Amino acid sequence: MAGGYVTGYTQRVQSTLREAFSDDLPPHSVALSFSLGMFAIALPNFGAAVFALVWVGRRFAWASNIAFFAAVAILNPIVKGGVYSLSFAIGVFLLGPAPGISSFELGLDTGTAVLVRVFLGNLILAAGIGLLSYGVAYRVARSVRQH
Repeated sequence: MAGGYVTGYTQRVQSTLREAFSDDLPPHSVALSFSLGMFAIALPNFGAAVFALVWVGRRFAWASNIAFFAAVAILNPIVKGGVYSLSFAIGVFLLGPAPGISSFELGLDTGTAVLVRVFLGNLILAAGIGLLSYGVAYRVARSVRQH
């Protein structure tokens, strides 16, 4: 069942990216836009990244609004919970567990030790997502343009 969901999700992403690649922009610009969108949306910013991407899309000629939209569609609020959980795990791996806090005690009042781990892990995860998404989008863009 999860395989069907992932396949459908992948097909939706590819169709949105194909639409982005039909623009007159070169593959590098589309891939850079998608990568920037994935990086910005992955960061914990309470939706401010969407407004920033709209501004970049209107301000810079190299930006692809459709690629930005694809990034927003991929990292939707449902997916963001998993991103934050993985971010915390990365932060704990790098910095160790938060002192005096067990996994059963996590809540809004756990303090800066947990927030530091989430933000550090999220920054690293967002950078990785951005780099990976550039490579994937660039390869897909070149493939679409060749066919």
